Amino acid sequence: MVPHWIAGERVEEAAAETVGVTESATGRVVGRVPAGGGEAADRAVRAARAAFGEWRHASLGRRKTTMFAYRELLNARRDELVDLLVTEHGKVADDAAGEVQRGLEVVEYACGIPDLLKGEHTENVSTNVDSWSVRQPVGVMAGITPFNFPVMVPLWMLPIAIACGNAFVLKPSEKDPSASLRLAELAHEAGVPPGVVGVVQGTGEAAQTLLTHPEVDGVSFVGSTPVARHVQRTAVEHGKRVQALGGAKNHAVVLPDADLDVTADALVGAAYGSAGERCMAISAAVAVGGVGDALAPAITERLKGLEVAAGTNPDAHMGPLITAEHRDRVAGYLAAGVAEGATLAYDGRDHPIDGDDGGHWLGPSLFDHVTPGMTVYTDEIFGPVLVLLRADSFEEAIDLVNRNRWGNGTAIFTNDGGAARRFHHEVEVGMVGVNVPIPVPMAYHSFGGWKESLFGDLHIHGPEGVQFNTRGKVVTSRWPDPTERGIDRGFPTAR
Repeated sequence: MVPHWIAGERVEEAAAETVGVTESATGRVVGRVPAGGGEAADRAVRAARAAFGEWRHASLGRRKTTMFAYRELLNARRDELVDLLVTEHGKVADDAAGEVQRGLEVVEYACGIPDLLKGEHTENVSTNVDSWSVRQPVGVMAGITPFNFPVMVPLWMLPIAIACGNAFVLKPSEKDPSASLRLAELAHEAGVPPGVVGVVQGTGEAAQTLLTHPEVDGVSFVGSTPVARHVQRTAVEHGKRVQALGGAKNHAVVLPDADLDVTADALVGAAYGSAGERCMAISAAVAVGGVGDALAPAITERLKGLEVAAGTNPDAHMGPLITAEHRDRVAGYLAAGVAEGATLAYDGRDHPIDGDDGGHWLGPSLFDHVTPGMTVYTDEIFGPVLVLLRADSFEEAIDLVNRNRWGNGTAIFTNDGGAARRFHHEVEVGMVGVNVPIPVPMAYHSFGGWKESLFGDLHIHGPEGVQFNTRGKVVTSRWPDPTERGIDRGFPTAR
């Protein structure tokens, strides 16, 4: 049984019902988590509330030093974290290493917390009256994270939350929970007091407990749009602040002047890396003018050379999907797309696989001549499937992107600076790449989309992450002259 982490200790739960954690490349069960977790979530939250009382008063110097120590421990254990990702998630080693690195960068950002929490001071807002603002921790923050980034996404939440002085309780995905446990253990080793960080294993019951618990003050979530909508609604109804990042259908617009080889290479990496199980994966390419006639075969030729194998294979470009059920769901879209009239230019079901027969395998697939009404376009497939649409003009391509209900990430491939500028100015999407297929911001900017890709007002990590994990307070102060006496019956003004 994969244990919880509560009050600075591993806590084993003898659950009557459990959910198996599988090794994605073999289908072998490598662990189990409780089919619930509500009682453990309550214990973790109560431990966090008790620990918050002291941690909120910890000096910025202590919090900074703790973050530096945490960064060094994570860096020293990165190979261990990579191995966990390869086993439970199925990522290839290079992809897993990149995930750990992007999480580490947020820890490094949190090391600057003394500067990030500086307030503002104004002298003499009125005669002999000064005013200043400060940002203080919120309380107990909860994180509910997805299977596709079991290291990176928790590290987009946890370091900022605790560096700001909060306690933090994490509910990771039950599909690959072990990496999150190690993150908590290393935080404890770095000097984070018991209870300040908790990890609760389980399923929807554990998550629901965090959303409704009276001692939880804020919730961060990353996952699908229907669940993100539920998370926001439930958290707000229970008086919590919330940032809930939902799904995506990320478009890449390809103009006729784009470098075809560079673009095809970028699209293959962005669409099929991590088996397409990325919220920032490019899943729809929009070819403007006649460029699609050359782009489709260029992508197809590259797909033939993709090595689909276990992440332990150093030559692997793409690994398995997270579960057999998800693999079958994604494969179902291949038949649906053909039935709706799309051209299956490359069928991943026929792609050669170098792996165990029990693994959750599906090769890369490409649809051409897709139209906006087809389910392969309207649905978030979340797998190694790229759909290619055609647009007659640049304006039509922008309109296609803007009419999509999601607005997480997008990219344009062009050598025309004016077109690129117009695109990033007019497109209604939260993160935009210019000849960059996966425009994930660095840690010192904030990550988040628009429309049905974000429920809440603030994005994750970066400056908005600090804002989400703190509350503003303004102090107005006067030290009166002892010679001044009398009652002022007027409303305070700047005089």
